[in-house]
Amino acid sequence: MKQLPAHYYEIMEELQAVDFVILELTLYLDTHPDDHDAISQYNMYVKTRKQIKKKFEKEFGPLTNFGYSYSNYPWDWKDAPWPWQV
Repeated sequence: MKQLPAHYYEIMEELQAVDFVILELTLYLDTHPDDHDAISQYNMYVKTRKQIKKKFEKEFGPLTNFGYSYSNYPWDWKDAPWPWQV
């Protein structure tokens, strides 16, 4: 497996932290659907996640398949490491 730069892990950790917040806010909003502040926080973190994901994929390739991520040319989905391999 090729050596990955430290920046790879930094962005991945940032993405995982934002995913955790989104998940927790989702669970909270399931029981508090009228909490305007929580919905605002949720939307802010979703926007942040999209920005982080875009930055990651531009530098390191797609995170997901099935139409959720653009592909570079040539097709690079097959290129390792995949996020779950690190």
